[in-house]
Amino acid sequence: MKIFISGVAGFLGSHLADAMLAEGHEVVGVDNLIGGYLDNVPDGVEFYQVDCQSLNTMNELMQGVDIVYHTACTAYEGLSVFSPNLICQNTYQITASLASAAVSQGVKRFVHCSSMARYGTQDVVPFTEDMIPKPQDPYGISKLAAENLLRCLAEVHGMELVIAVPHNIIGPRQKYDDPYRNVASIMINLMLQGRQPIIYGDGMQKRCFSFVQDDIACLKALAFQDNCIGEVVNIGPDEEFVTINTLAETIADILNFKLEPVYMSGRPQEVRLATCSADKARRLLGYHTEYSLRVGLSEMIQYIKNRGTKKFRYHLDLEIINDKTPATWKNKLF
Repeated sequence: MKIFISGVAGFLGSHLADAMLAEGHEVVGVDNLIGGYLDNVPDGVEFYQVDCQSLNTMNELMQGVDIVYHTACTAYEGLSVFSPNLICQNTYQITASLASAAVSQGVKRFVHCSSMARYGTQDVVPFTEDMIPKPQDPYGISKLAAENLLRCLAEVHGMELVIAVPHNIIGPRQKYDDPYRNVASIMINLMLQGRQPIIYGDGMQKRCFSFVQDDIACLKALAFQDNCIGEVVNIGPDEEFVTINTLAETIADILNFKLEPVYMSGRPQEVRLATCSADKARRLLGYHTEYSLRVGLSEMIQYIKNRGTKKFRYHLDLEIINDKTPATWKNKLF
């Protein structure tokens, strides 16, 4: 089959491309390189460095495509409160462009990678797919709006739609010189430079971290199994629900690093307790976890060691700067 992957130079998109190529599929991929590395793109991908907002280009590149994986996004939950225009354009608007091209070119199935940000703060954790979404930042709002747009177009035009909700994915190829997101990668890059990590708030926010290879089998199945058409499916573990403090402690322990984290004011609209149930993925897709958090972090550390640490690049503009904007971004503290 011919597979189209948006965000193919990104962390998740590049691993999906590897999996599709290994299955013998033809892969076309696009990326504007805002959030990825060019050397992430696997050999064998027909790659185009273009922006997904270009509808004419998307129509051209989707000719003959059977399945679309939409992983491209400026997935910056915290930053979206301070750069809403950028984040919403590269979340909702690019989805509109890709959906329009997919429908017009007769794509059979569209696998949309949404975000746990769709849930917001709920009364209980873990989050289940039947909960009413309550996103509380511009990124989550845009992700949910993109889902609704896709449902409308899929229903009207007869395109199969699956909505995946990967959450807190970690692993090799994740961008680690980005000061705005990827907490584990930021901490590893800092500690390998002999610098202390910065933690927002008290560090008692809790998350489950998902190693990328544990998610790929599920994401592959979403493109081909009929039992998931029209479904929303959380992709990621629910076994190790840890605080950000524990994350830092685990990385420091692996590195034998003397940890003395720097605590700064919490970020506006950050969800305190956020993890997703994996029960539906287990039932529909046979999901199971092979990588513990510690093993996953060890592989990330080795990846960053092999590539070399990097200076953080403040590559995205802050649109709103005031007393609520994190000093880490205003003053470029990373």
